[in-house]
Amino acid sequence: DYHGAWLRSVAVPLSSGIAGVANNGVATAGAEWLAAFEQAAGALAPLSTVEAVVISGNGPTVIPVTGEPGMDSTGLFVPAGASRLWLDRRAEEESRIVSEAVGDFVDAGFFLPKILAIKRREEELYQRTKYFLGAPEFLAYALTGEARMVFPSEGFTRWYWDRAALEKTGLDAAKMPPFISPGETTGILASRAASRFGFSPGTRVIAGGPDFFVSILGAAVTGPGQCCDRSGSSEGINVCTAERIIDPRLMSYGHPIPGLWNLSGIISTTGMAVSWARELLGLAAEDYGAFFARAEKAAAGAGGVVFLPYLAGERAPVWDPRARGVLMGLSLTTGREEAARAVAEGVCYAIRDVAEVMESCGADIREFRVSGGAAESRFLNQLKADITGRPVLVPARREAELAGLAAIGAAAMGKYASFAEAALATVRMEAEYLPHPAHARIYEAGFARYRELYRSLKGLF
Repeated sequence: DYHGAWLRSVAVPLSSGIAGVANNGVATAGAEWLAAFEQAAGALAPLSTVEAVVISGNGPTVIPVTGEPGMDSTGLFVPAGASRLWLDRRAEEESRIVSEAVGDFVDAGFFLPKILAIKRREEELYQRTKYFLGAPEFLAYALTGEARMVFPSEGFTRWYWDRAALEKTGLDAAKMPPFISPGETTGILASRAASRFGFSPGTRVIAGGPDFFVSILGAAVTGPGQCCDRSGSSEGINVCTAERIIDPRLMSYGHPIPGLWNLSGIISTTGMAVSWARELLGLAAEDYGAFFARAEKAAAGAGGVVFLPYLAGERAPVWDPRARGVLMGLSLTTGREEAARAVAEGVCYAIRDVAEVMESCGADIREFRVSGGAAESRFLNQLKADITGRPVLVPARREAELAGLAAIGAAAMGKYASFAEAALATVRMEAEYLPHPAHARIYEAGFARYRELYRSLKGLF
């Protein structure tokens, strides 16, 4: 979409991963990411006019890299141990240790707890590890041989690290690559990679950042009151604020546009809950559009069925790694349509839960700008509007992450004066969904039951 005259770049979002596969007998991680890059590069060939490759990806994922990148007849490879994806919440004990060390809560899914868990439980792998990298940094390393970690903006230290945190937890600072910022150059594409893919020598590899951070720009969220709902396997709710708001239930950090702040709540398994429901209900043969069409046949409120989408614990706003999914209110009259609708409504209740916490802290949410594959669903977009009580805007390019990468790349190459200018020039809204007043009472009652359900069951998980 962005292989044009004004911006000649390849944008590759790393949205999925694989842990530990073999490449000529060498243990590697992220092989699917490398294969995806090869596929994307092949689809965009010829690439001799490309000026830069801009990379973003899921997080916080940790990959223990044990050697130098290389290339053989099958393509790029990087020796590494098994990746720990963002959903991995096993480092609960290490979360407590890190939280005590930094004086603030750090969830088991973030970088330091996972790295500390490797040191404590897999000492041999820890000793062999050359660098601990995130998903986008892993691809950048494979392409350039330069190990860097993208530090998105002010306020992220708690979820990354600093020297004091490393000293207190006994982690080796030499294994942590230096930080760079979005828009900075990670390195120059290695000659072997340039030759394989047909890039020109000297092609730059530019840091994008975490997927949710990049998507803020890709939804053109450039002013207070605008909110990016970045949907995928998980969901990132990010509202722009003029002042920094601090609350332990949320994440607060600098906005991609200097001078503004971002208040964030990450929901762990929204898109994955829909995938799970398709399998559970025997609907895997249907595509997502058919699943939502089936859900739409049920009446608002799903016949009294309420769903908690906590299928891998939950991050915002409850931060409970032990939380589990619940379908409550089943009866003999509950059919696939009601169950499917309850799952879709539960995802939207989770979004509203985060939004109401944000508003209770002083944030103003005037609208949601949705992105990702879920933004293709007219039903889900309308449901989000009905349950949150806010307009839902849909960009012409649904994959806001790619649009954000385009904006970052354009600004980095001097085609625009700033990320904001590039985003406003790149992104336009295509559709708007307004809340249906007739459904307000139903969803007020449903949301109250949703919140009470977790409160009542918390001690049982």
